[in-house]
Amino acid sequence: MPSRSSKVLTVLALTGALAASTAVTASSAPLPLHKGSGKNEIHNVIYLLGDGMGRTHVTAGRERFYGADGKLNMERLPSYGAVATSAVEKGSKQPALVTDSASAATAWSSGVKTYNAAIGVDTYGKKLPTLMEQAKKAGFATGNVSTAEITDATPAAQMSHALLRGCQGPVYSDAACLPKKADGSYEKKPADQTLITPIAQQIARNGTADVIFGGGLSRFTPDDQKALRSQGYQVLGSFGDPALPAQTPASQKAATKSDLNKVKNGKVVGLFNRGNLTIEKAKAELPSGAPEKQEPTLAELTKKSISLLDGRSKKGFLLQVEGALIDKRSHANDAAQTLEEIKAFDDAVKAATDFAKKDGHTLVVVTADHECAGFNIIEKGTFTNAEAAAPPANDDSGNTANSSKPARSAANNVKDPARSSGIVNGDGSGDAKNFGPATFRTPDDPKGVKDGSKDASLWLTYLSGNHTGADVPIYAYGPGNAAFATSQDNTELYTKMYRSLFGSAPRGH
Repeated sequence: MPSRSSKVLTVLALTGALAASTAVTASSAPLPLHKGSGKNEIHNVIYLLGDGMGRTHVTAGRERFYGADGKLNMERLPSYGAVATSAVEKGSKQPALVTDSASAATAWSSGVKTYNAAIGVDTYGKKLPTLMEQAKKAGFATGNVSTAEITDATPAAQMSHALLRGCQGPVYSDAACLPKKADGSYEKKPADQTLITPIAQQIARNGTADVIFGGGLSRFTPDDQKALRSQGYQVLGSFGDPALPAQTPASQKAATKSDLNKVKNGKVVGLFNRGNLTIEKAKAELPSGAPEKQEPTLAELTKKSISLLDGRSKKGFLLQVEGALIDKRSHANDAAQTLEEIKAFDDAVKAATDFAKKDGHTLVVVTADHECAGFNIIEKGTFTNAEAAAPPANDDSGNTANSSKPARSAANNVKDPARSSGIVNGDGSGDAKNFGPATFRTPDDPKGVKDGSKDASLWLTYLSGNHTGADVPIYAYGPGNAAFATSQDNTELYTKMYRSLFGSAPRGH
């Protein structure tokens, strides 16, 4: 195997922003072979994931914060492509056109399609090796960062294996850890007990990631802290009181930004909230003394992770960074908070690419696991179908090619006051029947235009409260970046990152 000194695999932050660039197919732009220490050798890979962030999320984030002629940091990266995200039905190869975060994360971490809710196992429940496990075994330093609970699907799929993503801990239950059969009964427990071991317990004992930052403190116990410290980890904060049968907010101490700043080197675990990290917009609106103010941003966690991993191993490191709350606020159809999470994720992309530009041997990949909620930008002053008294007309008397039967009258396609009382973050925001757009000012708007007004230029709507099957954007920077400037399946991301790390394709791929 060719020499790969000083390789760093930093898992690309997965976000949903597509950068404008020349489309290059993977076959016409192969990844470097990593021989010697040449100019184009890949030493580092940083994988950034914007959970739930589709193409429109990126566009809306750009227009909100930088204007129509601006760009997000991810859009400034030289290569841009698209990723198909479908999963498969359990126990078969039948496509499931809309994925969840668990099956998507398994696809890019292991290169295999699986069923929704599966973590690190194939569609038949067989354990799959993950890229992070393979990197760790080969001597690379590794890191995993998320704004969600660190036991949630995206981070968990690199560090654990579970039949169901809900098997997070701290205790085991059939309901959380065992799939159900068609008759409603639970499947038989597998011979491999790892697959029904709570994810928190797996993470605390397998040593897959050297640096672990995120939320989810309530998933862990004092025994987990003891197991981590026995492996040489610094544990920020406290996992609780060993004398108590169950941990509470009073017994556990979340890590803080101050704790993070004191860390200089070594293996580190920092859990900064008992659940997911605090939404950026909500955190900004809290009083200065609120404990949530002590949570670091995703950009700060990214910078610290890189500083801890860079140079830790002569071979390099693998880092995965997730902006998880884009998805969670899209599920809630909360455009204001979604936009702030896109900005926070994009700031983390800048932290990664700033390092990559100085280093010269770092591949940065930015993408998403799936689109969430059918996020859309609509024309200013218009309304959504959900607000209408009747569907829009499909008869165009001026162009017979556009006519269809039966015709619908355009006269009926009007806003129904019984279904909507106005834009959701302005007048009528408290009305549960309000399906109106959320409106936001942009840097292009005249001075004095406010969010929530009819004069704001950015009008946003949602199609649903769940995931969609849309392709997601992918951006890349650094040596080998052109290999990602194509349309590709999410399983191909594993193969390309594996090759970046090891210099050859994985067996069977």
